[in-house]
Amino acid sequence: MKYSTIASAQTLILHCKAKGIKNIVISPGSRNAPLTISFTENVFFSCYSIVDERSAAFFALGMAQQLKEPVVVVCTSGSALLNYYPAIAEAYYSGIPLVVISADRPSYKIDIGDGQTIRQENVFSNHIGYSANLKQDANHASGIYNSHILHNGDSKNAQDTIQAYNDSELNTALNIAINLKLPVHVNVPFEEPLYDKVSTVSVVPNILFEEDSNSNLNYKIKDFKEKWSSAERIMVLVGVNEPNAIDQELLDVLGRDSRIIVFTETTSNLHHPNFFPSIDSILAPIEKANNKEELFKNLKPEILITFGGLVVSKKIKAFLRGYKPVEHWHIDKLKALDTYFSLSHHVKEKPSIFLKSIVTSKKEKSNYFNFWNKKRNQYQLKREEYIEKIPFSDFKVFDSILKSIPNEYQLQLANSSTVRYTQLFDNNKTVPVFCNRGTSGIDGSVSTAVGASIYNTTPTLLITGDLSFFYDSNGLWNNYLKKDFKIIVVNNEGGGIFRILPGKEESKTFNTFFETKNNLSAKEICKLYNLEYLHAEDEYSLEEQLRKMYKTAEKPTVLEIKTPRLINDKILIDYFDFIS
Repeated sequence: MKYSTIASAQTLILHCKAKGIKNIVISPGSRNAPLTISFTENVFFSCYSIVDERSAAFFALGMAQQLKEPVVVVCTSGSALLNYYPAIAEAYYSGIPLVVISADRPSYKIDIGDGQTIRQENVFSNHIGYSANLKQDANHASGIYNSHILHNGDSKNAQDTIQAYNDSELNTALNIAINLKLPVHVNVPFEEPLYDKVSTVSVVPNILFEEDSNSNLNYKIKDFKEKWSSAERIMVLVGVNEPNAIDQELLDVLGRDSRIIVFTETTSNLHHPNFFPSIDSILAPIEKANNKEELFKNLKPEILITFGGLVVSKKIKAFLRGYKPVEHWHIDKLKALDTYFSLSHHVKEKPSIFLKSIVTSKKEKSNYFNFWNKKRNQYQLKREEYIEKIPFSDFKVFDSILKSIPNEYQLQLANSSTVRYTQLFDNNKTVPVFCNRGTSGIDGSVSTAVGASIYNTTPTLLITGDLSFFYDSNGLWNNYLKKDFKIIVVNNEGGGIFRILPGKEESKTFNTFFETKNNLSAKEICKLYNLEYLHAEDEYSLEEQLRKMYKTAEKPTVLEIKTPRLINDKILIDYFDFIS
């Protein structure tokens, strides 16, 4: 094994190794050479080379999403670091532990006009779990250090102080990433020379570990049980949630209780015949009903229980903000967002543990579930009827795609129209679903899906719109695409979601600056990256190409589906009228 001769680089590598952080995504550069040498020359680490830093950060995010452990991204100095920001913001709001390590120029070169130099310290301060700004070593290029920083002081004592400081900062940063599941930033300045190597380390770092925090459950559990038992209307609402996080036995108890409605989303990864997986299909007909005030009051829960990450449905947010529950309990070991402006209790515990401690089967009958279950059964029948009568369109395409996905696939979703369409349909319970809902951006969908596929033993399918696909096509620019990696691009020639938002009008301004109409095809991108390309533009070719795509095993495959731009929005809007 080889290490950089620079003490701070050795220290950083040893901290990562001691804490089991082994996946390292590196973007090329010279200033980060001490880190690149030390990581790649150590067999403990699995290193990945991604040129585009924005793509690299989302690739690492996808990997960390699946592994549920920190993944490192390493870059050189200057603007390279700023390209990490979109993924860092997503990681911050999704609770994903990215460890961002940036090489920096020595402090005396900042803001003097030196090349590839920016103010890197604390650059992510608004969206980071911790910023560790390491100090430059005094025993490397000591002549330059003494001249510009120490001014001919005692470099031996200075190095001891620097080592202690850097150890402390690294312990804090990495423990936050591990225990709080937040992104952290480690900025480390390096003086030249950058490429010298040694076979043994010269530092003995002080590495500290911190235990996970305890829950706040014990002293309140009796109160929670009493309120749970006496309530007649309980709503459970689940946002982004890890697969298999809740025991099926517990889900069955929730599903059988007539006092409970469980609203799930595609990204909730919870399944039960009595759950309500299409929230908007319940709420949209209420909004159009003559007696909507009465219906909304009937739906209003006494207790709202939420867990998981962010919720897609705008309609459920509007409803719960307008018809506030008496109590809102959010279950999460780390944080609680007051999304509905009614938060009364933050239960700092895993949802499975908390629910097991309070949930009991009730013999008392309530009409809460039965009333709304009838509504659900009605819209499900109407949905199938509607699909039979509509022409080829986004709506029909998503129905076909979701029915076609083989068991055990991993499904990654892009944002905007893609995740919203999937909310309207039932999903295969064997297929885990993921989407970057922390900031809901379209900017890293491809890269995240590729990173998420790396350690996944089953095939990964990404469903994306055309804008999201083209925006992040650099996510295909790497050597890590697995043969069973598949992408479906629903190409409606622009940002189709803008056609269903208020303010839509047929004008040059709308088409150019909102919808961003285009006539691009994924075919040339597939040629560039040597991917199998399939194309569909009607029901017959779609069914045929879906079958072909799932059978293709020799190389990664892209299926591009062209849909009619001008009717997609009308078909979606008419759906809610039809089921009402």
